[in-house]
Amino acid sequence: MHGWVLDLPRPALQRIEYRFAVAWGDHVEVVLDPANPATVRTAFGDRSVMEMPGYHPPWWLSAPGVPGTLEPHTFSGETSHEVPVTVWSPADLANDEPAPLMLVHDGAEYDQLAGITAYTGAMVAAGHLPPHRVALAHPVIRDSWYSGSPQYLRTVADAGLDHLQRRYAVRGPVVVVGASLGGLTAVLLGLLAAPRVGGVFSQSGSFFQARHDGNESGYRYFGRIARLVQTVLDTRHAEHPLTVGMTCGALEENVANNRDMAAALRRAGHHVTLREVPDLHNYTAWRDSLDPGLTEVLRAVWAPVVAGG
Repeated sequence: MHGWVLDLPRPALQRIEYRFAVAWGDHVEVVLDPANPATVRTAFGDRSVMEMPGYHPPWWLSAPGVPGTLEPHTFSGETSHEVPVTVWSPADLANDEPAPLMLVHDGAEYDQLAGITAYTGAMVAAGHLPPHRVALAHPVIRDSWYSGSPQYLRTVADAGLDHLQRRYAVRGPVVVVGASLGGLTAVLLGLLAAPRVGGVFSQSGSFFQARHDGNESGYRYFGRIARLVQTVLDTRHAEHPLTVGMTCGALEENVANNRDMAAALRRAGHHVTLREVPDLHNYTAWRDSLDPGLTEVLRAVWAPVVAGG
């Protein structure tokens, strides 16, 4: 059998998602690896995937979890469109029974591609976390909303949290979660809505700065994001310190700006943990680092409330 072989040094990654660009003449077709049956769903379609020796998916994926129910809602505020949110609750948790709340940006994709409600169910079933609700927010106009839109941030911080607390008995501070632009949004929302929000979990946050992210400078909202990020970097005091968990791929282009953001939040008095993981900018990487990263944030924010009865 004739063919070609390309030898590459192994990168410092646990797994690699990839496709091939096949070119002939002026035509280019992007395809999966025909010799590799292993694939993974992503936000941009299927990818071939190669898992390195020693890689293991998280334990909670195969663990039993508490069953849950889903209830749709919408927030109306300053945004031109209503903000759709679906709330996952443990099936035996009544709406008037007090329980902590987690708000997840890109909620549907976080659930479908990173299994965040499966994580929640397994953690509750194992006794690692108290029963809690998960509000899965849907980004109708993602680039606009998740790039520091003041209208979006105020809508969620005010009308959104008000709506959820009218519908459910919310116990203790809310924890906000997001990845990429959603990770940026989680941090900005936490800073705006503290102490109502007590914790933030940001994965591969898009904390754009001109010195690190010149390749992103053509992005429509780059200037707005960079200005907001600089404001956070320049802040020296937090009136209401947050518990902040961050993850980022050690080889991601976002890693430098995540390091800067973690350092700035610490200087201001927030309690920050940044974990650099052996993967890149994808939902499987974010799934694999929910535990212990998110688990630690939820425990830190909710444990005093749960212990207090």
